Amino acid sequence: MEAGDDTIAAIATPPGRGGIGIVRVSGSGAEFIAESLLGSVPAPRVAVYRNFYDAGGQIIDSGIALYFSSPHTFNGENILELQGHGGPVVMDLLLARVLELGARQAQPGEFSQRAFINGKMDLAQAEAVADLIDSATATAARGAQRSLAGDFSREVRALTRQVAELRAYVEAAIDFPEEEIDFLADEILLQRLEVLAEKLTQTLASTQQGVLLREGLRVVIAGQPNVGKSSLLNALAGSDAAIVTHIPGTTRDLLREQIHLDGMPLHIIDTAGLRTTADVIEQQGIHRARRAIADADVLLLVVEATAGITEIDRDLLPECETVCRRIVVRNKIDLTGEPAAMRTGESGAEIALSAKHGEGMDLLRECLKQQAGYEQGGEGAFTARRRHLDALRRAEEHVGVARECLQGSRAGELMAEDLRAAQQALGEITGEFSNEDLLDLVFSEFCIGK
Repeated sequence: MEAGDDTIAAIATPPGRGGIGIVRVSGSGAEFIAESLLGSVPAPRVAVYRNFYDAGGQIIDSGIALYFSSPHTFNGENILELQGHGGPVVMDLLLARVLELGARQAQPGEFSQRAFINGKMDLAQAEAVADLIDSATATAARGAQRSLAGDFSREVRALTRQVAELRAYVEAAIDFPEEEIDFLADEILLQRLEVLAEKLTQTLASTQQGVLLREGLRVVIAGQPNVGKSSLLNALAGSDAAIVTHIPGTTRDLLREQIHLDGMPLHIIDTAGLRTTADVIEQQGIHRARRAIADADVLLLVVEATAGITEIDRDLLPECETVCRRIVVRNKIDLTGEPAAMRTGESGAEIALSAKHGEGMDLLRECLKQQAGYEQGGEGAFTARRRHLDALRRAEEHVGVARECLQGSRAGELMAEDLRAAQQALGEITGEFSNEDLLDLVFSEFCIGK
C-alpha cells in the first residue's frame, strides 16, 4: 500500500460543545491550506494565535494554529492543527472551509493508517492508538501505552528473527543436499526449536493477558428464580444495579454492569431465572438468558446453599457445556451458618458465599481471575487483540510441526515450509505480511480524526 497524495481533514475532538475543538489536516496541501486560512504558514512546531478566515475574508474563529512539516510528524506528512472554540457550528464551518481549500473528509483511522503506511509505526502500534483511546481501566491504558511504545512489537520481532534464522539454517541444508543429513542431525537445531517453542508459549500467555486487559471478561449470572442472582450482581458492582425482591421472576431482561477487577474489565450480565413459565414476557427474558449463556466467557451458576445443586440445576448444566469456564456459586450461606469457602466440586469450581452480606465475595473475585488466567498487570503488561492470539497460535502450531518433522523423517523441505508459515503468521501481527482487507478492518474501528 502507498499513502495517497491527497490531503485529508477531520474534526479530531468528540461531537458536542466544549471549550476547545480541533480540526486536523494532513497531506501535501496542508501548507497551502494554512496560508489561505491563516494568512501565512506558521513556523514548524511553534504555536501561534491566529484568526481563521473564510473565502470572503470574514473571521470564522480565532485560536491556536500548529504546523508540523514532513517527515518529522506523527504520520510522516505535513500536518496542520487548528484549535478553536469547541462549538459544533464553529467546528463545522472551519472544517467546511478546509474542505473548500482542497482537502477531503478523512475516513476513520486514516491519519493513523498513513502513519503505518509511511513506516512511522507498525500495525500493532497503530492498533494500540485505538486501544489507548478506548481503555476502560487505568491498567489497560498503561498497557496500551506500552504497546504503542513498541514493547509488544519488539517481542514479536525477536520471535520472527529466531524463526527466520532457523529457516535459513534448514534451507541451507536443502541447498547442499550432500550435507543435509549432517545439518538436520545437529542437536543444536532441535534445541533451538525447543527454545523457540517455549518462547512462543510465554508470549502467548502474555498476549492472552493483553487481550483480557483490552476486552475484559464476559461474565453471565444464571440459575433458577430467587436464588440471589440480582443480589450477586449488586455485590459485584458495588451498587443497587438490580431490583431485589422475594418475588420469583423479578428480573425479566438482561441487566448489564461493567466493573474492573485489579485492572481487568468485567462485563457482568444478570439474567432472568430459568424455569418453565406461561408468562410471555418472562419467556422472552429466559430466551435471552439462554443466548447470553451461550456467549459467556465465564458462567456463574447460582444455587441456594440450603438446597445445593438440585436436579433442576443439573438439567441446566448440559445446556451450559458451550461455556468453557464455569463457577458454581452456593449463595445464602447466611441461612446455613457455614463459612465462606472455595473448593472443587462435582461441576468444577464452587464458591460458598453470601451475596447479601458480602461474605466470600473476595473468594469469588479471586476465582474469576483464576478462571480467566489473569494476573494483575505488572510493569511489562501490554494490550493485545484476538487476531494477535490467532497469529501466535498458528505460529506455535507450525513450529511444533517443524519439530516433529525434525524428530521423525528429517524432511528439510517440510520443515522449511512450516517455518515459512510461522514467520508469515508472526509478520501479520506487525503488518510485515498483510493485505488491504485486514488493514481496512483494523483502521475502520478507529475514531474519525485519529
